[in-house]
Amino acid sequence: MTDERTPTGVPGLDELIGGGIPRGHVVLIMGGPGSGKTILCSQFLYNGAAQYGERGLFVTLDEPREDIQAEMRPFGWDFERLEAEEKFAFLDASPFGMRSSRSFKPITARSLGDEIRRLAKKIRVDRIAIDPVAALLFHYPDVAERRNAILQLIESVRSTGATCLLTLELRAAGLEREVQVEEYLAHGVLILRTLKSGSNLVRAVQVEKMRGTHIDLQPRPYIIGSDGIEVYPEETIF
Repeated sequence: MTDERTPTGVPGLDELIGGGIPRGHVVLIMGGPGSGKTILCSQFLYNGAAQYGERGLFVTLDEPREDIQAEMRPFGWDFERLEAEEKFAFLDASPFGMRSSRSFKPITARSLGDEIRRLAKKIRVDRIAIDPVAALLFHYPDVAERRNAILQLIESVRSTGATCLLTLELRAAGLEREVQVEEYLAHGVLILRTLKSGSNLVRAVQVEKMRGTHIDLQPRPYIIGSDGIEVYPEETIF
């Protein structure tokens, strides 16, 4: 097992994964709408730069960069300042960003991977977040093509040496569900969902897998507060 870790910058989360994500690994963040996937990615990148001096790259495939910047300001995350200090960069591959580009071309796993590698080398990134990969994989309805596309993207980000988060919609909410093909291909999988605890609904994070480290398999509660996501690693759901 590797000893070199990338701290997530999310309070309580690292306790579930042996102190952080093994450096250079690609981790899938899965959850339904409103579960905090984009917040977790932003927190990972912002605190990586602000607390650990690690440069970050946010690849947005759905919302334009301006919307993400505005949504993250209430948490106190000033990405514009980090960009000005050359500690952070956005790659706006959303439909809005692509339409505004003079060199607009339909995005593919290969072209996205090439652009990520180019930017990662240019600013020497340590962390990458791609949100959401479903916007890319939508173009690959065939299961074999989808698998090849996600493998191609993973190989591209791995070649940068950066630790990477990929977000994906969770297709089923319950604990008993069919495993999605992307889960087999990533080094780690974190699942964000809402579970029933007594008469209450509770947000819970579960580490499905994390290669190269010991993990806590139990669903643990988390909140989305004024400072972002906070996980409670000692508390139980059931």
